[in-house]
Amino acid sequence: MHDEKTTAMAGRSLSVLVVEDEFMIAMDLELILEQNGHAVLGPASSVETALRLLEDVLPDVALLDLNLRGQLAFPVAVRLQEIDVPIVLSSAYDVTGIEGGEILAGAENIGKPVAERALLNALRRAVPAA
Repeated sequence: MHDEKTTAMAGRSLSVLVVEDEFMIAMDLELILEQNGHAVLGPASSVETALRLLEDVLPDVALLDLNLRGQLAFPVAVRLQEIDVPIVLSSAYDVTGIEGGEILAGAENIGKPVAERALLNALRRAVPAA
């Protein structure tokens, strides 16, 4: 662990925490992000892994799947809000009907399957300086 958190951002490039439990989807997201000049933190396939990554690195934005092998990603969302990291959801679920979903009320959900243009536009809206 580092004593100080670091932010990886060079120019218009973003560091993106990818939290996704489906291996192929995570690899597709990583490829899209890297091909567009962004750095990927993770991908993290569990709440625990995502929280561990956040101990050492402060991403510019997080791309978050809501359901991680049956566990809701709310603890990750809470931590991201505590450290002021914007969240973009990539989930087939609508958070409005889920208990605890209010933590993600302001997050844009680009759904699944993820379209490259929708992903990139959502990241730009989440981090306007990008």
